Amino acid sequence: MARYDPKISEPRQQARWAAADAFVAKDTGRPKYYVLEMFPYPSGNIHMGHARNYVMGDVVARFKRARGFDVLHPMGWDAFGMPAENAAMERGIHPKGWTYDNIANMREQLKLLGLSLDWSREFATCDPEYYGQQQAWFLELYRRGLVYRKDGVVNWDPVDNTVLANEQVIDGRGWRSGAVVEKRKLNQWFLRITDYADDLIDGLATLEGRWPDKVRLMQENWIGRSKGLQMTWAWAGEAPPSAPDGLEIYTTRPDTLFGASFMGIAPDHPIAKALAETDPGVAEFVARCRAGGTSQADIDQAEKIGWDTGLKTVHPFTGAEVPVWIANFILSEYGTGAIFACPAHDQRDLDFARKYGLPVIPVVRPDGASADFNVADEAYVGSGTIFHSDFLDGLDIEAAKAEAIRRIEAAGMGQGATIYRLRDWGVSRQRYWGCPIPIIHCPTCGPVEVPSDHLPVVLPDDVTFDVPGNPLDRHPSWKHVKCPSCGADATRETDTLDTFVDSSWYFARFTAPRAEQPIDKAAADHWLAVDQYIGGVEHAVLHLLYARFITRALSDAGLLSVKEPFAGLFTQGMVVHETYFEGHDDIGKPRWVEPTDVRIETVDGKRIATRLSNGATLSIGDIEKMSKSKKNVVAPAEILESHGVDAGRLFVLSDSPPERDVQWTPGGVEGASRFVQRAWALFDAYTPGDVGEEAQNSALVRETHKAIKAVTEGVEGFRFNSAIAKLYAFVATIRDHDRSGGPARLEALSALARLIAPFTPHLAEEGWVRLGQDGMALDAPWPAYDPALAADDEVVLPIQINGKRRGEISMARGAAAADVEAAALANEAVQAYLAANGQSIRKVIVVPDRIVNLVAG
Repeated sequence: MARYDPKISEPRQQARWAAADAFVAKDTGRPKYYVLEMFPYPSGNIHMGHARNYVMGDVVARFKRARGFDVLHPMGWDAFGMPAENAAMERGIHPKGWTYDNIANMREQLKLLGLSLDWSREFATCDPEYYGQQQAWFLELYRRGLVYRKDGVVNWDPVDNTVLANEQVIDGRGWRSGAVVEKRKLNQWFLRITDYADDLIDGLATLEGRWPDKVRLMQENWIGRSKGLQMTWAWAGEAPPSAPDGLEIYTTRPDTLFGASFMGIAPDHPIAKALAETDPGVAEFVARCRAGGTSQADIDQAEKIGWDTGLKTVHPFTGAEVPVWIANFILSEYGTGAIFACPAHDQRDLDFARKYGLPVIPVVRPDGASADFNVADEAYVGSGTIFHSDFLDGLDIEAAKAEAIRRIEAAGMGQGATIYRLRDWGVSRQRYWGCPIPIIHCPTCGPVEVPSDHLPVVLPDDVTFDVPGNPLDRHPSWKHVKCPSCGADATRETDTLDTFVDSSWYFARFTAPRAEQPIDKAAADHWLAVDQYIGGVEHAVLHLLYARFITRALSDAGLLSVKEPFAGLFTQGMVVHETYFEGHDDIGKPRWVEPTDVRIETVDGKRIATRLSNGATLSIGDIEKMSKSKKNVVAPAEILESHGVDAGRLFVLSDSPPERDVQWTPGGVEGASRFVQRAWALFDAYTPGDVGEEAQNSALVRETHKAIKAVTEGVEGFRFNSAIAKLYAFVATIRDHDRSGGPARLEALSALARLIAPFTPHLAEEGWVRLGQDGMALDAPWPAYDPALAADDEVVLPIQINGKRRGEISMARGAAAADVEAAALANEAVQAYLAANGQSIRKVIVVPDRIVNLVAG
């Protein structure tokens, strides 16, 4: 019996698929199914962490194809962004060359995995053909008023002369330069995503059951629709010139107005800015606040600091004077950039009040709490009854909100309002390697669109990175053009687009990637929405939110018909691996070592890591997500060399549920490799015309139908590990029935080849050929099962006593009610419960094959 050799079999089957153009998507009139994994950034190499994502999508694509669907399963590259510029600066190479070299390398690595990808549709977002079409629809949105310029607050690195994302600000410093980051206002391009805030929230309800609940909640929280009260607090004493009519605030908790302790304004609020112009202390404090991050997460984690302005407002209900503080935890972009603070019922307010000795007045009493309820170091944010609040006393929170708003509106001091946490999307990036914004700035005409026949605006290749900042700003010729309107000297926009713009519509472009317009509407109407989208939960908010927004905007512009781009979403776990390091460098960072250079031994019960290349004893670090930075990666090529691709595919899907992380271990892939060999042995040993015992025939047929049912349900429910576990058991079952008759054995092996095809496609094809079947396993229909044959012979029946589960029994399916009753009454758990409680059975109700209800007394 020949041993299965993946080094021969896997290239052979991939060559068959390629020769047949097997994965080119076609519209044959069958139902369509669009499978898409979040496309990768071309960093240079893929590892098994990447592979898990793409293999999951491949399982779905192959399964749906076998179920009779026309499948679209494309691949491309999210290729713009700062890493390419960093590589250019560090290595003296051009971002374009670095990017396309990486794409070529990663494409070959992905092909090793035997993925059913339609490579004829491949593109990179840095292809002028792609970003030129992006420029075209960008101008369409500009004409529709969804694109505009304004001043926006950004994180500015004064050394690299560029804007940094919040994630690139570490302890107040630029992640690459180490310079202290400043908050600056720059004139930037924005997209009006806030115009779609309500639609984006309301649309989440249509995705219930098809998207993970946690992702929908994250999006809802990010948009942050809240209903509350917008009002003006009058000044006590002289009004500041910057706000003569009072201090305007927004609150979602008007029920807590009687707990007001202080007013808070953001460091860049107009009042704070005006005070800073004449008070050096305020100016210094505001500058200190600017040194922190701009995100809500950064602000929440930072130490709460404040500055007493000396200004005071008048409480709208009590007439008491309330001081105004500048506070670093208030965002100018949320609401009005000013709040009234009720420390007893907001943790940030409480932390601030405790630090500066400000009053803490509880006004919501938990149900059952005493009349002297108070708070210590933890704000109370639960439900309860209003107290210490005059006319609101005794109301619940919602009733108190309504009454407070009614009274403020009646007094003419404000009105109920809905606001959003979501801000318009700033898309300007001060860097070279990105999609040029197709706008020309004319001193006379202002911003002017690049004419459509001048698209794409292509990045110049002759740039240098020897000076910090954006090379497009200092290019001698590229930015200098004539105004399309008046012919005067003008300049191109040198900011490029945020890479999230590139990934906000790529799924639509895949439906017709060579179209001469951004989107071929007929093709998009056929393939969209994406039926199954797969990717990491780290993209649960921004990428998905922006894609949903752009889809709506393009739909309103007539370019698309759908409004929700992804009908189904699955967020997969990561592949993790131990880390190893040999000491630390001069700045205290570990010197990471690749797993291929490590030998692990167990000595006296302790695991010892030794570096193969120099014999050094290594430290074993944490188990973490595979990443190039920590060198804890396993490349598919390594698996191909040692165990074969199918074994690697099988392992990353079989070791844990797909939504959870899976730890890469040599033992795990070795186990998967053994399964491949066991399955192949069954195919290889098959001889047509074997005769066996009829009883064994019947038993094997039944087990075959059970396996088909279990694997089908496992794949449909994204329980790949459960499906694979059933395949392991099915292979063992076939081996146990090795004397079965020819027809039953052929049926079992034919089903096995088709059931393993989504997971181990190369092995499936080899088995299909060995069984003498026509064509390819890829094109074979998914096996069907007979529900009667697939039904379990036994069922587990729960036993309830007076409505509560007290035990269970296993019975033959369809067992007589009298037999079920006898077994239930004889059950040890039931007998023990009755004895302990001094009860006896008064009535028995048997629901066939479902449950046994006992009434005792």
